[in-house]
This record gives sequence, C-alpha cells and structure tokens, in this order.
Amino acid sequence: MSTADDSVSTEYVDIAPLKSIVERNQVWPRMAAKYGVENPAPPWKTSLDGMCDALDHAGCAMSTPNFKERRDEEDSLSATVYSGLPYPENQLVALAHSLVVRGIIDESELQERLVGIRARLEA
Repeated sequence: MSTADDSVSTEYVDIAPLKSIVERNQVWPRMAAKYGVENPAPPWKTSLDGMCDALDHAGCAMSTPNFKERRDEEDSLSATVYSGLPYPENQLVALAHSLVVRGIIDESELQERLVGIRARLEA
C-alpha cells in the first residue's frame, strides 16, 4: 500500500510519452479552436471521470491509489510537473503519470496506446 510520501516521489519520475504530450501543447482549447469545435469540454473528459471513479472504487490487490492518494498525487503533479497544462489535461496526464509510477501500466504500453489513439484521430 502506498503512503502520503509516494505522491512527492512521483514528481521526480520522467515519463517520456507524457513529456512529449506537454511539449506538443495540444491542449483542448487550442485544438477546439483549430477545428472549430465549440464544446468547452474535451470529448475524452467523461472517460477520464469514469476512470477516476473506477479507480476510487477499485478493491484490487494492485497498487491502485485510493481516492485521497489519487487526488493528492493529481494536485501535486498538476502544480509541479504538469503546471504548464490547463485543466483537465493536467488531470489526465497526472493520472497517467501516477499509474505508470505505480506499475499499473508501463511506459511502453502507454506509448503504444497513444500511438493508436493518434492514428485513429488522424485517419
């Protein structure tokens, strides 16, 4: 089980696919303006909310963060490592960061999923 100290240590882990997201600066307000979308919320926000709810209610043996741990890590990472991203992008990237650090998803799997998503978007 993780402790409150885990949220601090997660800030110092460099995760290449997430660093690339920050560097590309493809945040929803820019992308929505580019493609003429008027909805202020990104289409993936409901999936993110559902994932957070599922994690909050997960009772698995894996190192899944509980609600407080997840929110503390999200707040910490959003204020430091991902402070250049607006909400909800910083929430999404902070969650992915936390899941990679905890070993729930590995960095190469995250990269593969991001490549698949980009391919669908650009098709």
